[in-house]
Amino acid sequence: MIRSIFSTTRFSLSLLVLCVVANPLSAQGTALKTIGKIESYDKSFDKLIAPGTKIEVLADGFQWTEGPVWVKEGDSGFLLFSDIPRNSVFRWKKGQGIDLYLKPAGYTGLKSYSKEPGSNGLLVDFLGRLVSCEHGDRRLSVLTKGGGKRTLVDNYHGKRLNSPNDACFKSNGDLYFTDPIYGLPKGADDPHRELDFCGVYRLSQNGKLTLLVKDMTRPNGIAFSPDEKTLYVAQSDPAASIWKSFPVKADGTLGTGKIFYAINAEEKKLPGLPDGMKVDAHGNAWAAGPGGIYVFSPEGKKLGMIFTENRTANCAWGNDGSTLYITADANLLRVQTKTQGNFVKWKLNGDS
Repeated sequence: MIRSIFSTTRFSLSLLVLCVVANPLSAQGTALKTIGKIESYDKSFDKLIAPGTKIEVLADGFQWTEGPVWVKEGDSGFLLFSDIPRNSVFRWKKGQGIDLYLKPAGYTGLKSYSKEPGSNGLLVDFLGRLVSCEHGDRRLSVLTKGGGKRTLVDNYHGKRLNSPNDACFKSNGDLYFTDPIYGLPKGADDPHRELDFCGVYRLSQNGKLTLLVKDMTRPNGIAFSPDEKTLYVAQSDPAASIWKSFPVKADGTLGTGKIFYAINAEEKKLPGLPDGMKVDAHGNAWAAGPGGIYVFSPEGKKLGMIFTENRTANCAWGNDGSTLYITADANLLRVQTKTQGNFVKWKLNGDS
């Protein structure tokens, strides 16, 4: 989460109604509202998104959308995403629109906590359970089949995490995540902060937590390459707006990282910072950044841009794997692509 939040109380009772009202067109099969534009900078981009493709608005009226994840359900499925200020997870399903899926989503305390108390990144584990990066409760949790939550990790060597932001699974079940300070009430200067760095971690399937990186100032979005030999991490620091790539060692730890892409002077004029990201089956990175979604080749060349006209938080693959869902400020957006998302191919306990 990298956006300044305005009043978290405005229209609190009308949010759900507003979201539902934004969706009747999709339920009726009528053309959706579109925004923004898509630009190609390399001929290979036309193989990823067809020229003339539109950015569709599925719903709006939220405060700050984040962490989209597609959940399979039989032959179809649905999309879940966070609204961090409202401490809620919403669901979008074709033909049905929006409904409230989970609240509270990231903070369960008695008193108000911060302007960003809810869940951020969401993902699904090998058992199909929802895993959440929770700002307010400062943990990663899993929603069990019975409906209760279980804490996966909330501290490093006895010191509470800052506010877990985003995460991705490795095929062996290990969970990699980032832990900046955006969910703390006073950010980096919060008196309740217990760690003096923002880390990138691995939570192994056996429950062991390993600190992998501690010299990134604001680690944020995180994703593996399809072969899991590279881990990409976004840094949402205005003073150093970059994406880094790290070689993944055989034991799952990381080698020395290098800059994958750095935001240039013109891009800095656009709203937003490097944020959530996903990778497609061909290794191209689809990364939220200033102005929208940047599409990079595996070598770090910018192939194209999805301009959302808003600060853009994250994206996720859904449906048959070719539909890209985007969370951008108050909006939930959709773009049809010609590629396929990279999904975890689980290899647990030596299984192939």
